[in-house]
Amino acid sequence: MFRHSIQRRLIAAVVLSQSMLATGLLLAGVYFTHRQLMATLQNNIQARATSLTALVRYTEQDPPHLIFDGSMLPPPLDAKHPDLYLVTTDQGTILARSPNWFEAARHPGDGFWTIHYNGTAYRVVRLSHMPVLDSEPGQPPAFLNVIYASPTEGVDLEVRITGLYIALAGAVLLAITVPLALWGIRRGLLPMQRLAGQAALVSAQNWQFQAPEEIREIAELEPLTHAMSTMVDRLHRSFLQQREFLGNAAHELKTPVAILKSTLQAITQKPRSSEEYRQGIALALEDMERLENLLHWMLRLARAEQWAHGALRRDLPTIDIAETCAEAIERLRPLTAEHHIAIHFVNHTGAFLRADPEDLQLIWVNLLENAIRYSPEGSSVDVAVSRQNGGPARILFEDHGVGVPPDQLPHIFERFHRGDPSRTRATGGFGLGLAIAKALVEAYGGHITASSTVGKGTRITVELPILNAEEMAHTAPT
Repeated sequence: MFRHSIQRRLIAAVVLSQSMLATGLLLAGVYFTHRQLMATLQNNIQARATSLTALVRYTEQDPPHLIFDGSMLPPPLDAKHPDLYLVTTDQGTILARSPNWFEAARHPGDGFWTIHYNGTAYRVVRLSHMPVLDSEPGQPPAFLNVIYASPTEGVDLEVRITGLYIALAGAVLLAITVPLALWGIRRGLLPMQRLAGQAALVSAQNWQFQAPEEIREIAELEPLTHAMSTMVDRLHRSFLQQREFLGNAAHELKTPVAILKSTLQAITQKPRSSEEYRQGIALALEDMERLENLLHWMLRLARAEQWAHGALRRDLPTIDIAETCAEAIERLRPLTAEHHIAIHFVNHTGAFLRADPEDLQLIWVNLLENAIRYSPEGSSVDVAVSRQNGGPARILFEDHGVGVPPDQLPHIFERFHRGDPSRTRATGGFGLGLAIAKALVEAYGGHITASSTVGKGTRITVELPILNAEEMAHTAPT
């Protein structure tokens, strides 16, 4: 299997960037050198074309006429390739031309252009209406047209030499900088390797993860070290919770199984009447029912916690939160009547949420059962649904019972936690109701908090994100 390597990618990126830089410098150097040398050549060609006008003068004859004095002609710019030139009057009379002149070098307009002559590139300039510097009394001013061309082979050679030097310099720089960059990359990745080594030491027996001080001081690695430390802490807590859950589950299962076993053993110890057998089997069935209920609650908690980790279904109906609260209250009417508890329900707003109605009812039932069981007879439980400043829906459950001691309050949502074990067992609780409520609330993106005053009661607040007006316009309550 092909393994991707950050180090190889960084090395490839450095080599590629250095190569692109060297290539860019080479192209830029060649371009600007060619441009500068060509500008110099054009200035020389123009200067030579202008100098040819100084070689035109009038004769001593009568009447005088213009002639070209070739004895003062400057030498060519390139000894291997002679220059081309043509000097004519404005009327088209040819005063001078080079022996190697060819008519293809003519051009109707002024300026520079390029031609090829005998396999060699020439740069040509045309100067029109140039005045004759010599003058003759009685003669009108005369003007000349000059075409002058010089080969560019020297410029091309200089450009190639310059490009070669730049390429050699770039190769030397690459040979120096690339190894330095590779050394820097490998050295820069050493802290990550050390960090990986520290992470590899974390195990089920060792949850200590401490990055070295010099690694924590590296700005780029600080978020990673912080994230890894947080992740290890969370994994440790989850590991402890799972281990505690297994221990608690085994303990909770052990009790009904032991009771069931002792009941069956008592039935089989000696012959009994059919009525005694029926009574014994009835007790065994009661113990079996309690065991079945415990397993049901454990499975319900496992499903709720799975949803809290992102497995919640998305194809859910839109429901009214207040209606689910009212239905949960109705389901608990027998329990409230048994304990002589009055439930005061107030709905301050309409709040809608995409959810499974049974899930929300299970949350409210668990919270209400907890409030009822810890409230004295003849007291009341207050339930209110509200929404403030366009925020999430807030569902409040407040009893007026014994309250929760401060040292127990942070643990009431933990699995199998009982503030009063004897009372909870007597009423049939397993210590899972609040844990299931918390897991379901978090699965729907909400929060659940608790506050309590000993002797005055407990308040549990649930906040759930609800649909906004735009979302409500595309759906209808179910």
